[in-house]
Amino acid sequence: MTRKSPAPQVHIETFGCQMNESDSELVRSMLKREGFTFTEDRERADVVLVNTCAIRENAHNKIYARLSELKGLKKQRPLVVGVLGCMAQNLKDELTEKEPLVDVLAGPDAYRQLPLLLSTALASQEQGFSKKGFALDLSEYETYDGILPDRNSGVNAWVTVMRGCDNFCSFCVVPYTRGRERSRDPEAIRLEARDAAAGGFRQITLLGQNVNSYRYGEWDFARLICAVADTPGIDRVRFTSPHPKDFPPALIEAIAAHPKICKHIHLPLQAGSDRILDLMGRTYTGNEYLALVERIRRTLPDVVLTTDIICGFCSESDDDFQDTYRMVERVQFDSAYIFKYSERKNTIAARKYVDDVPDHVKGARVSKLVEIQRRITLERNLKYIGKDVEVLIEREATRSSTQGMGKTNGNVTVVWDKGTSLFEPGTLITKRIFDASAATLYGE
Repeated sequence: MTRKSPAPQVHIETFGCQMNESDSELVRSMLKREGFTFTEDRERADVVLVNTCAIRENAHNKIYARLSELKGLKKQRPLVVGVLGCMAQNLKDELTEKEPLVDVLAGPDAYRQLPLLLSTALASQEQGFSKKGFALDLSEYETYDGILPDRNSGVNAWVTVMRGCDNFCSFCVVPYTRGRERSRDPEAIRLEARDAAAGGFRQITLLGQNVNSYRYGEWDFARLICAVADTPGIDRVRFTSPHPKDFPPALIEAIAAHPKICKHIHLPLQAGSDRILDLMGRTYTGNEYLALVERIRRTLPDVVLTTDIICGFCSESDDDFQDTYRMVERVQFDSAYIFKYSERKNTIAARKYVDDVPDHVKGARVSKLVEIQRRITLERNLKYIGKDVEVLIEREATRSSTQGMGKTNGNVTVVWDKGTSLFEPGTLITKRIFDASAATLYGE
């Protein structure tokens, strides 16, 4: 094989959550330090890495479709294909047996081994054979401290504050793909925040499977987020995701008190039925969730509250679904991510319960929730009309280069005509809202 460039060129594609985006930035940093280069053009790449998600069935389908495309590409020329992340960890047997095109598998705790794995795979191809490499051990200690991410351009920087999860919700595969909880050194996090600010990023989003569980010596998450919000050059700090079971009053107070911590809380509900919540292992009841919402809104009356909901979990009855529907009506979320339950291999639910709700019933329930949530979101967005809102400019609008797009403090999308005014991503501006839809606010 003749190299197209002095150094191997890598193309990386990322699927799934913000944590995967953050991990891809770590991977780029580690590989660049070892002499690899990166290309946006898959056709020029010596290596294609697919960073995967194991949470939703839709993500699985997209990844298998992408691997099918790569199989055709690999028939045309030498190519090393690597699968990274949660799907690599959770479906290692399936990926090695059914997808022989995969040369490298690396789980979320094994990215430090990637340079050697890829170099070995590339060298074996040059010599006319294929040497595969797998690194799938979970770690009790790996937090990737000491590695500054190679970030995508934009206004937001992802900063992971902890890895893994100890909650073991019965539907979730994360504890099996990302291991147990490990909190990062706050000084390493603050260094990363300063590095992001020096790189021109004006917003930081702190990531963890359950940020409420962050503990490092005397540091809890409320103290950490305030320290990050004090970083010079950073205008906004967000976080995701907390868990309703242990949302501390100190965090609510920190959000209320610090002007740079955004007044937006993503608080996953998952279901409104106590029976289903118990089967899910969520460790709170519907009334406890409502009490938390009341505490949050009492301290933060203008908070933007968003959520996740799963429809059709194992044995969910019509009455169980009605409990969820009534909960959505009562809480009045600003928006919600609503999904059909899809069984994930190796989870508690896959081992203990039967996925017995028909797909068409799941779909109908999703549609009902989407319909009522869309109506609620529209009603809440209409209340912005006539008000001035602070917007962090992100980029040009998707549908028109003549329009700008940004987010409010509460993470609501705002679109406006740029006209001849200054348009600089990363700038805070004020816009008066003159119209609204269920998805967007429209600024003058």
